[in-house]
Parts: sequence; structure tokens; C-alpha cells
Amino acid sequence: MKGLSSAIKEFNVLPHSFINSFQKVHHVSLPSCTPNNLVLSRSFGRGDQICLLHGQSLKLQMGRFMGTLRVKSEDSESTLNGENIALNEETLEEELEKAIAEENYARAAQIRDTLKNLQKDSKTGLFEANSRFYDSFRNGDLAAMQGIWAQKNEVCCVHPGLKGITGYDDIIESWNFIWANYDFPLEIKLEDIKVHVKGDMGFVTCMEFVKTKGGRWGGQFVTNAFEKIDGEWYICIHHASPVDL
Repeated sequence: MKGLSSAIKEFNVLPHSFINSFQKVHHVSLPSCTPNNLVLSRSFGRGDQICLLHGQSLKLQMGRFMGTLRVKSEDSESTLNGENIALNEETLEEELEKAIAEENYARAAQIRDTLKNLQKDSKTGLFEANSRFYDSFRNGDLAAMQGIWAQKNEVCCVHPGLKGITGYDDIIESWNFIWANYDFPLEIKLEDIKVHVKGDMGFVTCMEFVKTKGGRWGGQFVTNAFEKIDGEWYICIHHASPVDL
């Protein structure tokens, strides 16, 4: 029960817009073509969005990269699938190094800008997922907590002062148990939030301050690790370490 008492202290937007212009991704596996009169056709799943802008700028937003992407121009025509044009950080970083080695600095600048936009969008999505986690925490919303966790046996939750709990079902049960004696909403403040993303994995570190009604503030240093699954961020590790205030 001592461990549980310590645990209770804790309670005291393909990724969006990752292609910003056809010009900026022209270096990625796509055949040479004039950036005018482009025609894109493919089957989109639910949640996908496509926006075509005539002329030099072509912007795409899609929830999942499925089906076939067909690119046509006056000079060339090619059919590519998502596996052949993996637009991710690793690919872009490799292309950036190659462009620099070839002293193609104009191309390198384009790749660099695309990479920055991809990283920015990924961090924004991860930050929003972390906010949803704390919204469910603050309101004692079990359904929302169930929705933000990855439904895997490998997920892990470490409440303050306790050993790690592994497995989706046991983790959800632990939140339900600890929340049983509290009035909601809780008061929660986050400070020194840092977001880190690499591909489909990311983590957030922060100082977490929680206060229950009639209780004192409790402070924890928290690491929340996330995995992107089917275009959405899900938490797979929550580790809260008590900090003396």
C-alpha cells in the first residue's frame, strides 16, 4: 500500500502536410517532369485529403499513404506506389547528404526545407497526442485513456513509486483503480515540455504537477514515449518519477 500511496501523488493533425510542394519533393524517386499540368490520381482511404494547386505549387495532405500515385506530365508518365517513394526523415537526410556531396546546394536547400516542415508537422502531432493524454488524465476519462494507449502487450506504465505495469489491459485497469477515489477534474500543470521525433517514434519529457481537490501539489518528472500507428500517435510508455518540491 506504501507503493500505491506514492503512486497517488501523481494524481495530487500522411502525417499532416509533409509534402509542401511538388518542387520540394521532386528529388525523391519521382521521374523528371515539368511542374505544370500535373495530374494525380489514386484511391484514398477514409481521412485522406488531396489539394491540387495549378502551376508551380502542388500540395498534398493525406492521413495514410495507400494505393497508387500516378504522376503525369507532358514529357513523361510513371506509376509509383507508396513503398517506392518513402517520404520520411531518413530518406530526406540521405538525399540531403547526397546533394551536398554533389555540391548541388539549391537542391540541398529544398530538401532541407522539406525536412524541416516534416519534422515540424511530426512534432505538432506528437504534442497534440501528449495533450490528449493529459486531458484524459485531468478529467478521469477512461474511454479517452483507452483510446490514447497503443493496444499492445509491450506497452508499459510506471506510476510514481511502483514497478512498471506492462500490457494494455493491466495499464487501463491501473488508471481506473487509482482514479476511483478522486473528484474530477484534477488540477494539472506541465512545465519544461520537450518534444522529440524520429520517424514513427517519439517521446515527450516534462515536469508534471498534479493537485487533487483538498490535496497538495505533487511533482513528477515524466517521460511519455509514443509510436505512430496507421498515421496516429499512441502512447506506449508513461514513466513518472516523483520529485521533491
